[in-house]
Amino acid sequence: MLLAIDVGNTETVVGLYALTDAEGEELPRSDAGFGIAAEDQPSGGLTHHWRLSTVPTRTPDEYAVLLTQLLDLEGLDITTKLTGIAVSSSVPAVTGELRQMAARWFGGISCVVLGPGVKSGMSILYDNPKEVGADRVANAIGAFDLFGGPCIVVDLGTATTFDAISGEGEYLGGAITPGVSISLEALFQHAAALRRVELVAPRAVIGRSTAESIQSGALYGFAAQVDGLCRRFQAELGRCPVVATGGLSELIAPHAETVDHVEPWLTLHGLRIVYERNAGGRSSGHGD
Repeated sequence: MLLAIDVGNTETVVGLYALTDAEGEELPRSDAGFGIAAEDQPSGGLTHHWRLSTVPTRTPDEYAVLLTQLLDLEGLDITTKLTGIAVSSSVPAVTGELRQMAARWFGGISCVVLGPGVKSGMSILYDNPKEVGADRVANAIGAFDLFGGPCIVVDLGTATTFDAISGEGEYLGGAITPGVSISLEALFQHAAALRRVELVAPRAVIGRSTAESIQSGALYGFAAQVDGLCRRFQAELGRCPVVATGGLSELIAPHAETVDHVEPWLTLHGLRIVYERNAGGRSSGHGD
């Protein structure tokens, strides 16, 4: 089984992939039904997933204990079930700790850390390809594998990132804006009369209380931002699918008119593909 780990600034997403079935046959790649509607029956081999807080001060040993306990809760023995590890990380300190964890505790299995020098199967057309975050590359690879190109990925996390993929499967570039959570945090810190509220849909777009006004501004304002930037991207790319992912995608995407697909585990899907391309697995699909 493959352990895929995506380390974000706020949260770390962990997924476990069964790369073969009970008879040892390779499982088929997932298709466009991989998202929210299919979450309870994940396709493409994703059998378990967890969402954790990112803690940069964790040691390699602590990561080993945490991952062992997660699998143990599902009745899985990490020492016998795990055959590979794939990592993307936006936090350099954590990247180093996970490398050390893999070397110390899982030295007998392949560990692929997405970054410079790793075969992604996708041309990066940024002026400096090394500036593109590993999570953005994984998202682009996963989206192109599922939907072809051109396409747009919107990742609603600590930052909201927009990434464009060409019809030939090239990473073209994108846009970065402050995310929902850090924007609200800045609002609360600098406006003494405003308080934190639960981020849910208000009764109407026109809020009738301070709490509802904040909820309306957050949900519909960020949805409008998604629509505005995606339409500008499409003006250059042509009409193409928009795929939303990230921790807040299921909250914001339903209110965005341009979003065609919500794929909560898109980064993990891209990581699986990268692992296969670097650890001897097959690499069929749009992104080759």
